[in-house]
Amino acid sequence: MILIMFDMDGTLIDTHGLIAEHMASAFAGAGLPAPTPADVRRIIGLSLPVAIGQLARTEDGAFIDRLVESYKSHYRASLERRSDREPLFAGAREALDRLRAAPGHLLGIATGKGLAGVNRILLQHRLDGHFTTLQTPDHNPSKPHPGMLLRAMAETGTAPREVVMIGDTVFDIELAKAAGVMSIGVGWGYHEQKDLLRAGATTLIESFDELDAAIAEVLE
Repeated sequence: MILIMFDMDGTLIDTHGLIAEHMASAFAGAGLPAPTPADVRRIIGLSLPVAIGQLARTEDGAFIDRLVESYKSHYRASLERRSDREPLFAGAREALDRLRAAPGHLLGIATGKGLAGVNRILLQHRLDGHFTTLQTPDHNPSKPHPGMLLRAMAETGTAPREVVMIGDTVFDIELAKAAGVMSIGVGWGYHEQKDLLRAGATTLIESFDELDAAIAEVLE
């Protein structure tokens, strides 16, 4: 059995613009300078409280909670106006369909996005039947703590040698390394490829067309 774990933001779905927009709105509402899009790219993948704490350079839990709620409110409101702002990257659906159909393959999600958002996106893209395990900060520590992958392996009965993590940030690669599994960094996401390699990515791919071969290579 092979367990293939995917990050979401920056790996399966393109949400940088949406996240940056609503971070700016939340920070402006709190009287803070808006983080730049480049700043936001660096924290995508972390759980929301951890990400906002880093952007705001604070450990004040109550203040972080207020910013989190403001961000969520702006995010929800924008999706009510337009439901097409969380698109899949080119080739993602086809790759997921192929991998799901392959004998002995299980698919999972390990993301900094909350479970409600994950379920909404999977339903929106008709992917809700593709994944055996969904790991989020609702019941795990933030990446790069290994909890998400350890829990996924426990749920699916897989061993580290049977698991690969696919992601676009150093947090994904560090998560994989901490859990003792292989990792595939993607070249279309939010962190630089050199940083993924420095973090310990087993290999890199430039498109979803390369994914099947990369999985076979790292898990051979």
